[in-house]
Amino acid sequence: MIGALTLSRMSSLDLLRGMAAPLLIVMLLAMMVLPLPPFVLDMLFTFNIAFSIMVLLVAMNTVRPLDFAVFPTVLLVTTLLRLSLNIASTRVVLLEGHTGPGAAGKVIESFGHFLVGDNYAVGLVVFVIMVVINFVVITKGAGRIAEVGARFTLDAMPGKQMAIDADLNAGLIGEEEARKRRAVIAQEADFFGSMDGASKFVRGDAVAGIIILLINIVGGLIVGVLQHGMDVANAAKNYTLLTIGDGLVAQIPALIISTAAGLVVSRVSTDQNTGQQLMSQVLAKPSALAITGAIIGVMGMVPGMPHIAFLLLAAAFVAAAHFMHQRNLAAQNVASAPSVPQPVTETHDVSWGDVTPVDTLGLEVGFRLIPLVDKTQDGELLRRIKAIRRKFAQDVGFLPPVIHIRDNLDLRPNGYRITLKGVEIGQHEAQPGLFLAINPGRVTAQVPGTVTQDPAFGLPAVWIDASQRDSAQQHGYTVVDASTMVATHISQLIHASAADLLGRQELQQLIEHLSRDTPKLVEDVVPKLLPMVTLQRVLQNLLEENVHIRDMRTIVEVVAAHALRTQDASELTALVRVALGRAIVQQLFPGKADLQVMALDPDLERLLMQSMQTGSADGLVFEPDLADTLSRGAQEAAHRQEQLGLPAVLLLPSPLRALLSRFLRRSIPRLSVLAHSEVPDARSIKVTSVIGSKS
Repeated sequence: MIGALTLSRMSSLDLLRGMAAPLLIVMLLAMMVLPLPPFVLDMLFTFNIAFSIMVLLVAMNTVRPLDFAVFPTVLLVTTLLRLSLNIASTRVVLLEGHTGPGAAGKVIESFGHFLVGDNYAVGLVVFVIMVVINFVVITKGAGRIAEVGARFTLDAMPGKQMAIDADLNAGLIGEEEARKRRAVIAQEADFFGSMDGASKFVRGDAVAGIIILLINIVGGLIVGVLQHGMDVANAAKNYTLLTIGDGLVAQIPALIISTAAGLVVSRVSTDQNTGQQLMSQVLAKPSALAITGAIIGVMGMVPGMPHIAFLLLAAAFVAAAHFMHQRNLAAQNVASAPSVPQPVTETHDVSWGDVTPVDTLGLEVGFRLIPLVDKTQDGELLRRIKAIRRKFAQDVGFLPPVIHIRDNLDLRPNGYRITLKGVEIGQHEAQPGLFLAINPGRVTAQVPGTVTQDPAFGLPAVWIDASQRDSAQQHGYTVVDASTMVATHISQLIHASAADLLGRQELQQLIEHLSRDTPKLVEDVVPKLLPMVTLQRVLQNLLEENVHIRDMRTIVEVVAAHALRTQDASELTALVRVALGRAIVQQLFPGKADLQVMALDPDLERLLMQSMQTGSADGLVFEPDLADTLSRGAQEAAHRQEQLGLPAVLLLPSPLRALLSRFLRRSIPRLSVLAHSEVPDARSIKVTSVIGSKS
């Protein structure tokens, strides 16, 4: 019963929310068409002022522009509300204005009396000044910022999309997070484009206010003099005061809304709202406060100046500077306080516990990079490393060893080193607090900074400040922070070292994981038909050529079918590759596109086949000239493939595949070598380059 009532209330709330927009439009149309009594006008004018103040406060407390994404719609609705109120109040002023200043309600009368002092000349000047401020200064500036923001946001979209794709490929984020980030980028472009258009409504509202003022004054004089027999002076006073009061009641909310628009589009996105930014950036500089106080104090002592006002304000600035200086000193003292030394524990005899095993994967960092990996400081790199291991497991098919992190005082302060079984496989330097702008090859302009190189892919890069980030993205750079750079470097290295990471312990865990789904299959193969070491060698052979082992069921089934005939790991690997051919081809050529591959010249292919038949059991022994020709031709063909945006794939007869793959992989690590038997019948082949051709 309670659940039914809750659902009923939720559905009622959803219905009311859905009806809010249509009801608002109906209300605005009714205000334009139906006559409204003065009391209703008072309520609506008061609501308009209150709503504009609320919008301003929300705009000041937003952290990012997208936190107030509905603001362009709010601009349009509030503009229509003011225009509807202008129409309704104009009707009342012209119909009842001859009865006195209170004809259009107390709000308009109050603004006419108290704000302009019953002087319509003063009121007219004040109204014109407010319109000029709103139209020429605030609205025009906000519109210009929105226009430039929309253009810069669109220009920066490709760079931001590339940064998201880089994080996704490195395993730093998941597909869901990538979709959310792409949606945010699209929303930013839509927001600034909408703000650019919505600001035109506000500018038009300011122009309409002036025109409505003139029409009301002239119309009031005509109605008062000709229809109600009033003298010109009395009619001018009544209708002008009512019109100016009406205009001020409408223009004050318009000015507030325009200010809110300027705040939303002019602020830089940080994790602080506008008030916090002002306090932390403007009022947090004791030297600036003290110098300002001194200047105001000197000005206050000039003869003829209002000494009390200047000197009081100078004293306030100096006192604030002293307070901020004392607070900063206290914060520095706390930060630099020496740590309490730990008591020395008693010594023990040396034991096997003192022998430290070599970590399979290790990350050593200099002391300046410790905050990136310190759990107590919420190190960003720790979360990224977890994401790297998860992504590796999803892509390759087994869980890599844990990456052990430690500091190393022998490294440079900003340096780090990645080790595999105690041996360095990569090293570089990171700059915490800076961003790495990577040049993917199509930047439109250079950005200033410290020139370096992207460690993962060897691309030229520049370390830049946070203030240059948006500019670099607009020029086509891919911009990442220090944690992302290190994480991408680690991800690239562990993918390249997948075969070395598949140890006996990892293989045992992989088999145990497979046995949960197919226990009988695993039990019949390992170790009854095939030793564990042979299966490990087969899997490592696949990983060395960037073939994932996610389909362990197919791999074990193929091994089981041929284990009685052969125990040779190379032969079993070739048979497994044929079974995995569809997945291997799909990994290299996604979709159903043609396989655009390289091939050997028929004469060269025939020569190599004959050499295999007459050669030793260990395989081919290349003559130096032939080896050089083959290696150079493969490198040139692979380079042409990559310039065409295609993967470097060489298609060979099955007997030659393993031997040439092992030979060419030394000089061309990115080369993939396929056998004819591995290509599915449904895929068509197109040869783009011929290696060894004399033409």
